[in-house]
Amino acid sequence: MVNLTYAAQLLPLLLLSPTSIKSSENKNSVVLANGFTATHLNLRPSFLPRGGSLDNNKSALSSSASAVESDVGPAMEVISQGNWDLLSDRGKAALSRLILYDMSSGNDGQKHVYGEWPEAGVQDEEKCMLAEQIADLDGSYPGGLPAYLSKAKTLLKESADGTNPFEEFEASVPEGESLSFEEPNANPHTGMTFTEAEQAGLTGIGDTVFVLVAGGLGERLGYSGIKLSLETNLCTNKCYLEVYAKYIQAMQRMAHLKTGKDHIRIPLVIMTSGDTDPLTRQLLKDNNNFGFDEGQVMIVKQDKVCALKDGNAGLSMKSKWEIETKPHGHGDVHHLLYREGLVDKWYNEGKKHVIFLQDTNALVINSVLPTLGVSIAKSFHMNSICIPRLAGEAAGAIARLEHKTDPEKSLVINVEYNQLDPLLSSQGDCKGDVADPTTGYSPYPGNANNIVIEMGAYAKTLRGEDQGVVIEFVNPKYKDETRTEFKKPTRLECMMQDIPKLFQKEMGSEANIGFTLFDRWFTFSPAKNSLEAGVEDVGKGGTAPGTMSSAESDKYIQNQRKLKFAGVDINVTEEKDLVPIAGIPVTPGPRVILCPGFAITQQEVVEKIEGGKITDRSTLVLEGEDLKVKNLDLDGTLVIRTGHDCDVTVDGLVVRNTGYDLSEVPEGADVPEEVAIRGYTMNKSEAMEITITEPGKYHIGADGEVNKLE
Repeated sequence: MVNLTYAAQLLPLLLLSPTSIKSSENKNSVVLANGFTATHLNLRPSFLPRGGSLDNNKSALSSSASAVESDVGPAMEVISQGNWDLLSDRGKAALSRLILYDMSSGNDGQKHVYGEWPEAGVQDEEKCMLAEQIADLDGSYPGGLPAYLSKAKTLLKESADGTNPFEEFEASVPEGESLSFEEPNANPHTGMTFTEAEQAGLTGIGDTVFVLVAGGLGERLGYSGIKLSLETNLCTNKCYLEVYAKYIQAMQRMAHLKTGKDHIRIPLVIMTSGDTDPLTRQLLKDNNNFGFDEGQVMIVKQDKVCALKDGNAGLSMKSKWEIETKPHGHGDVHHLLYREGLVDKWYNEGKKHVIFLQDTNALVINSVLPTLGVSIAKSFHMNSICIPRLAGEAAGAIARLEHKTDPEKSLVINVEYNQLDPLLSSQGDCKGDVADPTTGYSPYPGNANNIVIEMGAYAKTLRGEDQGVVIEFVNPKYKDETRTEFKKPTRLECMMQDIPKLFQKEMGSEANIGFTLFDRWFTFSPAKNSLEAGVEDVGKGGTAPGTMSSAESDKYIQNQRKLKFAGVDINVTEEKDLVPIAGIPVTPGPRVILCPGFAITQQEVVEKIEGGKITDRSTLVLEGEDLKVKNLDLDGTLVIRTGHDCDVTVDGLVVRNTGYDLSEVPEGADVPEEVAIRGYTMNKSEAMEITITEPGKYHIGADGEVNKLE
């Protein structure tokens, strides 16, 4: 006989976090199944199914209670005692929650997971493994599997119905700043020069924290390892993680010199996933943490979420005994930082800004300081690094969404390109996502998915009821126009840049969110596509293939432009000058690397470089905080590296050697992945290399001889 009182008692537990489970010694516990107990706690609105008000969701719970009381009994009505006894307490807890949630929904959408288990003694190990996986998935999601599946059902229905999430909003261009490295004058509409923004950023460098989102492997690039381990360029062979590490350390060193406070440490947090976590830790270990102090680098690991097989949010199974899982998205980073107590720790330590970076866009470090400066000058709580966006381009845009009836619900946020055009087509002149005739670009800046957040507002927002769990979405690929069956399983996803929804919820109209726009060449060239996909894109007329080779080429070009700005006689590669190597247009040279240890500001570049000329076939690598190069005459390859407290002046140096060049990999050649994804290797035939590590003052003249002056 079904125990109706028992079933009703269980309902308040279904949407609670599984971390609320207590031992049977607790006075407020109720029996869930043979030998298993749980604690009654208040239901937090943040863990309710998405959609509707709190009152509406209470009504939904009442409806669910009726369904449970009339249709189903406890978990023991489904799982035999023999099978139940096989499971651990945590397995019993999670499985009970899943079964009772499923029964409360009235459609047994998950019965394929727990139904028709063979009797005890048959596949017992597999049953235990499934129960443990359910416990893992239940414990890793705020509110557990019931909350996840409730949200999924609501979002899948909205998707099938074609619900417009922006129906109650109108879009406008938000407040922001437009900066150009090469333009000395301020933008008349926004008011800051690049130099002013960068200098403002320098005032806050010691109070920053960096967060690197790195949960993905390089499979899309044709690389089986982690993307952070990929070499940004073949001149220095430094991987992405090392480039970011050296930039942070250069900022930290500058903070020491400017403040006289040698104790300043700029923390780095890396968000990994199950796929990338062990490889990331090994990369750090193998490279002695890339120069970071012990404890300066922290790792938080995100969990995967359940894949969904249909519009009813049925769990997708890899096999009878394993639930299929998929990545949840980089939006997890906010809740993870909250869960680990890091944001409150930083706030109490006096840190002022958190800088979020993606894993394979090395150019973004150019824009960190000026963006920080804009955030400080304009008191932005959140500031998105942006680039000019072509109308109709498949890239998200930053927009201000004005709520039609409630100004407190208005917010500045990323709007995906497939949502922007319908939104703009429904307002104003109804022309949709079209270009501004004066600029040729969309008036809505393109989102580069790197952000700077003010710590006080961030801590306040994360302490809110959602605890950093950003609003999720689903993006199912339907088999046909009936929108009932999927081509492949989907899942709930979340994006880091959707945190403004929580700012708006916690701070209302006080939330001050904006953007800082830079030229694309200066800040944006991610490596995300395989060589084959890049070649296909180029063949269709694309100019941003997003391959390892195009990212490397763009890195050289942006440094060409910096040297040109400093007064060096150097050719800057234009689009017409690019040459195809392995099907991807790249710069013929010169290949220039200005390491973070040499310069992280425009002012440093101008002060450390004076005159000189560099030929197109040349390669130049400069690293050293007190290195100055004057009147260089380079035709070949020159590499100079100097250590801390090494004051080195190079004046009139003449370099003539064979240098470095690229060699295309023959089609079908058996080469390592890291070579295949570029399609070429670098022949390092001859170079002048100068390395100075002993503190002192040095001079290097035309002949390349190193003379220690003191």
